[in-house]
Amino acid sequence: MATPSSSTRTTIAQLQGNSLPKLVQNEIERMILDGALLPGAKLTEATLADQLGVSRGPVREAFRLLEEAGLVRTEKNRGVFVRAVPIEEALEIFEVRAVMDLYVGRKLAQTATATEVRELRQLVDAMDQAVKGGNAQDYHRFNLQFHDRLLELAGNAKLVATYRKLVNELSLFRRQNLTEESMAVYSREHKAIVKAIAAGDAEAAGQAMHDHVMNSRERTRLNYEARHADPAAAPGARRTVAA
Repeated sequence: MATPSSSTRTTIAQLQGNSLPKLVQNEIERMILDGALLPGAKLTEATLADQLGVSRGPVREAFRLLEEAGLVRTEKNRGVFVRAVPIEEALEIFEVRAVMDLYVGRKLAQTATATEVRELRQLVDAMDQAVKGGNAQDYHRFNLQFHDRLLELAGNAKLVATYRKLVNELSLFRRQNLTEESMAVYSREHKAIVKAIAAGDAEAAGQAMHDHVMNSRERTRLNYEARHADPAAAPGARRTVAA
């Protein structure tokens, strides 16, 4: 079982009431998205409660919230497990994201302020530094912040909530796509997105965001097939990876 971040035990122990299940959820979610908890891993209330310094009640509620978020699944008489997402479903999620991002790019090109564009450029610069340093973990973190911020700036709370759920489900795929070469490609695509938004070109911004997601979809498909190539595999076998 993965361990919580260094400050988590103290932070959680200091909090009481309704915020506690949410904090526990956030910490377990962090472990899943960071890859510390792998697909198929069984999560137990007692172990996590001990690690996080809380009672089992908040952990049980956190499991419910995580299941709603699509990150874990509950199997009757077996327990709670980190969810695995079939590759076919993941490719469909990319397609949904592409449509969402097309809208977001068009809207931001019409509404983004100079301050907001500067903030987006700072995140792109941070990703560039991570690429130069070969730090995939930092790149992944800034990449999530960049895309999350794009959605926030669009000003649609329902869209943001839906987007975050989809991103969580795709987290492992996205990490597996992070090679030195692919990060450089993603970086160029991010710059094109921000450039179009800054220029106020709604069509170019929307298309750049749409193409960025669809390019990620294709890389995901190719990477998955390369990793799972097996001539002896039964046709139609259900192929899954982590959320």
